[in-house]
Amino acid sequence: MNSSVKTANPLPLAFSAAMLLACVWAVSPASAGEQLRSETVKFSDLDVNTSGGAQALYGRIHKAAWHVCLTYSTDPVVQLGARDCARKAEAKAIETVNVPQLTAFYRMKTGDHTQPLSASR
Repeated sequence: MNSSVKTANPLPLAFSAAMLLACVWAVSPASAGEQLRSETVKFSDLDVNTSGGAQALYGRIHKAAWHVCLTYSTDPVVQLGARDCARKAEAKAIETVNVPQLTAFYRMKTGDHTQPLSASR
């Protein structure tokens, strides 16, 4: 008896969801009363299943995270807070996108394997 099972390709749906959710979320280090800041990172032009595409997307996320968390303060404590903010925003965005190539690149780049990122398909 022949039987066939059709499986839908989850990639287009994942890209659509990622386009809607691929924002960098971060709390500004300036003050707790400030609004939550975010920046949308678009990547529909990238093939994130390739090494080059994942690297390009990481670069965009990295840049957006720093832009969101940027501070002009010369206070070292505030600067440390901005760095921590950017790292957390980056990790959150990469977790939200949930693309294995991107997660692998992020882990290789940062050397941090303790982040609870989920990227299995």
